[in-house]
Amino acid sequence: MANKVIDIMNARDAYLISTIKSLEKKIDSYPEGKINIRPNKSGYSYFWHRGNTYRYLNKSDTELIKQLIQKDLIADAISKAKTEEFILHELMSKYPTVAIEDLYGLLPEKRKKYASPIFLNNDEYAKHWLSLPFAPKSFGKDGPEYYTIKGERVRSKSEVIIADRLFSKGIPYKYECPLKVGKEIIHPDFTILRHSDRKIVFHEHCGMMGDKQYGEDMVDRVNKYGKAGIFVGDRLFFTFESSDHPFDISWLDDFIERNYR
Repeated sequence: MANKVIDIMNARDAYLISTIKSLEKKIDSYPEGKINIRPNKSGYSYFWHRGNTYRYLNKSDTELIKQLIQKDLIADAISKAKTEEFILHELMSKYPTVAIEDLYGLLPEKRKKYASPIFLNNDEYAKHWLSLPFAPKSFGKDGPEYYTIKGERVRSKSEVIIADRLFSKGIPYKYECPLKVGKEIIHPDFTILRHSDRKIVFHEHCGMMGDKQYGEDMVDRVNKYGKAGIFVGDRLFFTFESSDHPFDISWLDDFIERNYR
């Protein structure tokens, strides 16, 4: 847990260093001096301040005004980025290497067997979540049988691929776990526990998009999710295929990493 926070801070630090370098290079291309703005009866007057000299800027100097104001904005961004970078370095130097969620797992066995976790780390939290029983949607007698690496039955080859990808990446999921939306119970294809924020998110694989009635049913389903406060791109995600456009799995790994990690 602590290492993940440090990774986030390292990524932010790298971004700040790169941004400062880029902005410092960019600001050199702007006109020298600063802009000075003073109120007047009709609004504001703009002056170009260089050393000890001031020059009044009129309407013909609009482009120069824009550049000087933009230069000020960039200078402010550089200053703020340097301040954040300094504070971030201070925090990183003092940030603990062990998070409170990891304490129980690090106990020696002679203590662990008599102790109870105060906080659960991600693995323990996922194990508990996965252990909670649920009644999955039933299968018809004549339906095709597809099985995942875990040995669970799903409804299509594409769902086998998705399930196996999630499992291989250590993403906790439940297949067709019931969910109450309004007064109705639906069964999302995949109910997923996202480690980064411990939110429950949902993945629907829409495998018959060439079928008009299927498409209408999916629109209705999305509306039900929305009414339950579950929105596309936040906690609801989709993959699609049709008879003319088979499931393209070339980007599936990136999709999982971006949304479910």
